Amino acid sequence: MRRRSVDRMRRDRGAADALGLVLIAPAVIGLAILVVALGRGVDAKAQLRSAAESAAQAAALERNPTDARRAAEAVAFAMLAPDGEDTDACQGLSVETHYPPVPPTGSANTVGLVRVTVSCAVSGRGIEVVQSRSRALEVTAVAAVDFFRARSG
Repeated sequence: MRRRSVDRMRRDRGAADALGLVLIAPAVIGLAILVVALGRGVDAKAQLRSAAESAAQAAALERNPTDARRAAEAVAFAMLAPDGEDTDACQGLSVETHYPPVPPTGSANTVGLVRVTVSCAVSGRGIEVVQSRSRALEVTAVAAVDFFRARSG
């Protein structure tokens, strides 16, 4: 009699394993999709931050606001849209540069800060289950401008 109950428990265990798989598999798949979505957002933010910092450094090396703006845009677009087209990581890229006014000659102030703001939208393509629309991101970076260097030239 005892042998029959052991055999019956072995047969019932297969049904429990199948039921466990049916209940757990969707949760595991959902968790994987969520991890991919969060990873894409973190990666896009890191790329944007890197591009903004590099653009600010490039702008700080220039001697006037016009060249600083051109340099910042060139660096940001080269890093985030290398073919000149939007990517999944960054759509609608815009670069805004604020170059400080040059102090008058003889001023004690010889250093200023150039500020570069890079913004774009991160696409939700491929992860519509978690993120159906684009999410706007914006990063601002600053770099020191040596006005003494800017005057000598």
